[in-house]
Amino acid sequence: MTQLQEQLAVPATRSAHVAGARTRTVLSPARLNVLRVGYLVVGAGLAVTRWPLLAEAEGWGLDEGALESMLIAMSVLALLGLRHPLRMLPVLLFEVAWKLTWLAAVAAPKWLNGELEGAVREQAGTVLWVVIVLAVVPWRYVLAEYVLAPGEPWRRRR
Repeated sequence: MTQLQEQLAVPATRSAHVAGARTRTVLSPARLNVLRVGYLVVGAGLAVTRWPLLAEAEGWGLDEGALESMLIAMSVLALLGLRHPLRMLPVLLFEVAWKLTWLAAVAAPKWLNGELEGAVREQAGTVLWVVIVLAVVPWRYVLAEYVLAPGEPWRRRR
């Protein structure tokens, strides 16, 4: 483990899930419960707004059908994150990534030009809920486990 990983780590345990043991970052139950808030916001929010639309699925076109199906699947995965908050962390990372990308590429230029109005303004208000997810994601854990930790091997060692 690098010096930076050691500084970022919270109490750790040994794990031998991949070839060779390494120290893994472990989050406290309280921190996991804070993370669950993010899953609840995403999962319940999408369940309340998107699941009822399944009754109208027959009338969906290609784009609307793909979008609504992905959002419904996202809600199911986020709700699964209530049970497995660390295993499902990529779901919240995807949520953060697409929303920040949309805000930077679509909403921000319109806002800077004084053209943020109508549907784009309404969507921006909805997308800004991402601040809750940004606040609950354990960023030190993400850095230690997804960025700094060695990746899984591409092939079997000989």
